[in-house]
Amino acid sequence: MKVELVQLAGRDGDTAYNLERTLQAIATCAPDTDLVVFPETQLMGFPTAGNVDAVAEPLDGPSVQAVQRAARERDVAVVVGVAENDAGTFYNTTVLITPEGIALRYRKTHLWASDRGVFTPGDRYATALWKGIRVGILICFDIEFPETARALGQLGAELIIVTNGNMDPYGPTHRTAIMARAQENQAFAVMVNRVGEGDDNLIFAGGSAVVDPFGSLLCEAGRGECRQIVELDLDQLKAARADYRYLDERRLSLPGERIEHTDGRRELLIP
Repeated sequence: MKVELVQLAGRDGDTAYNLERTLQAIATCAPDTDLVVFPETQLMGFPTAGNVDAVAEPLDGPSVQAVQRAARERDVAVVVGVAENDAGTFYNTTVLITPEGIALRYRKTHLWASDRGVFTPGDRYATALWKGIRVGILICFDIEFPETARALGQLGAELIIVTNGNMDPYGPTHRTAIMARAQENQAFAVMVNRVGEGDDNLIFAGGSAVVDPFGSLLCEAGRGECRQIVELDLDQLKAARADYRYLDERRLSLPGERIEHTDGRRELLIP
């Protein structure tokens, strides 16, 4: 599976600019790319309590629809972050879009300080099957909590995708966390962060990375805009789980109602 990490500098509240750059990156991806991954709230940037109602869009709105068309034209899957407006309730959301449409939606469950008062936390973790691999999504601050990735692991995740908007001085925190979450769940992990300056003098830390199921870095970006292409050797999933499986050996399971959907999605509701 070939994955492209697109590490960009976004503009908060400038959907037209962010969308244009997103569509350009999809249009110019490598011919044999399977998956293109962007940062947290890539399409809208980070809204504030004062403008979220003007900035956020429903998932059937124009920006996500434009990404769906681009994914279909390039025959590629895209993971991208949005500010979602669901009938007047706002979520920090990431979607997995395939050429057939939205395959998976995840709403950030652990809100960072600047998210609070803007977004409502999500109430579940979810995975979906894509090209025979079970994929789960987390967002930024989520990965600092082992239970989030464990919830995806409990749902069978083999690839954990993290859309990130991590800023200085917390880059090293997420570097450590992404390796730990992959190793703990014996799954691949792909994390794509934003770079450059944001509102309130924030400096985004970059450091997008891919980690194998043993917890080893396969690639790591610097602090500037870049695109990195990594081919995942899916046989490593079997190798990492050959002698022992943490999910089978654990003594405690996370609580919550598990829902199996007919399309292959699995959800674990937060109790």
